[in-house]
Amino acid sequence: MNDQIKHVKIGVVGLGYVGLPLAIEFGKVRKVRGFDVNQERVKQIKKGLDSTHEVPQAAFDEAKFLDVTSFIGDLKSCNFYIIAVPTPVDDANNPDLAHLISATRTVGSVLSAGDIVVFESTVFPGVTEEVCAPILEEVSGLKHCDVEFNTETDVFHLGYSPERINPGDKKRGIRDIVKITSGSNNYAASLINSIYASIISAGTHLAESIKVAEAAKVIENIQRDVNIALVNELAIIFERLDIDTHAVLSAAGTKWNFARFSPGLVGGHCIGIDPYYLAYKAQQVGYTPDLILAGRRMNNEMAGFVANKLIKLMLSKSIDVSQSKVLILGLAFKENCSDLRNSKVFDLIDELGGYLCDVEVFDPLIDQNFSSSKKGYKMITEPKLGNYDAIVLAVPHDFFVKLGSFDIRKWGKPRSVLFDLKSVFKKSESDGRL
Repeated sequence: MNDQIKHVKIGVVGLGYVGLPLAIEFGKVRKVRGFDVNQERVKQIKKGLDSTHEVPQAAFDEAKFLDVTSFIGDLKSCNFYIIAVPTPVDDANNPDLAHLISATRTVGSVLSAGDIVVFESTVFPGVTEEVCAPILEEVSGLKHCDVEFNTETDVFHLGYSPERINPGDKKRGIRDIVKITSGSNNYAASLINSIYASIISAGTHLAESIKVAEAAKVIENIQRDVNIALVNELAIIFERLDIDTHAVLSAAGTKWNFARFSPGLVGGHCIGIDPYYLAYKAQQVGYTPDLILAGRRMNNEMAGFVANKLIKLMLSKSIDVSQSKVLILGLAFKENCSDLRNSKVFDLIDELGGYLCDVEVFDPLIDQNFSSSKKGYKMITEPKLGNYDAIVLAVPHDFFVKLGSFDIRKWGKPRSVLFDLKSVFKKSESDGRL
């Protein structure tokens, strides 16, 4: 092990979709303590269980040096803290930093002179140094060291290394994605980069400042959001022109520099959230990011467009919409994961409810006792044969793709509609798609 990092004792605060895989990887090669306020979550992890399904059983067995706790005092032995907690938006689409602030206070209560605190949560540029640093100073009584040479001994150091985990992606794990790192001074930056480099096979990229690293994270997802918004708008236009969108994209895609994106619902904890973080900061400095916000509006409207298109297909088959039963396949925000955060499938269900459709949802990757905040949605363990007037393949989990359109149609009535939202089947196998 690199001499520079031998003395480092890591504490990972937040053991969710990001924190747990990170703690697991570190726990394979060195002692690491994972902390989460959710005691039930900690109990599950100690048993080698991950309710997010991101960490396989074998990985727990390999992480021999990982210890998890929900007792704050257990973090006192650490000197290198990594904070990985959710950063959602509120009902007005403004950044909600409540989880981040709470976790920062937790770390501040056990912080000692010379310690390093690294943030992984997605934020707008400036949060680490302008929001979190003062909290750490207030709670710990120490000072943030933002210069290389500081004669004071009562200081701590900061870093930012944005998470880039892709939920549900079994090909690209945390080790396979280049890690952006940064620090508040050269000492911190070098040490932080070395720590992450010890577990990241794909390598690291040391950004020139914390703000650069923060900005890099948000624009990764903004770029995707804006590009998908463009394709979604094209889908709406081509719908009115009676042109198949995917046929157009396939033809245009023959040019070497054509960016390939597909229409669809855009949710999740990153793409559907990050644009609002940068927009918030931009507006604070007097600039309205029209393009970014326009992309968000377009993508937020797609659930209504899909619902309207499905209703038209049902009417074309003389189906009584107000008396209809609709089956939604998939509830997670993307394929092959169980993450419900900001899933736009909920919006689609609400839109169909407005047409008085009786909607049932089937997602084999979602625990039937999912978040109480989502109660009111009809989750079923298995669809009934010949029971539905319309079926929407909303999230193309491998389970549904392997099942195939023929077997999926068996859940529908003789003249039912099959809507392939993500166009995973051939055009001839469904009644409609984006």
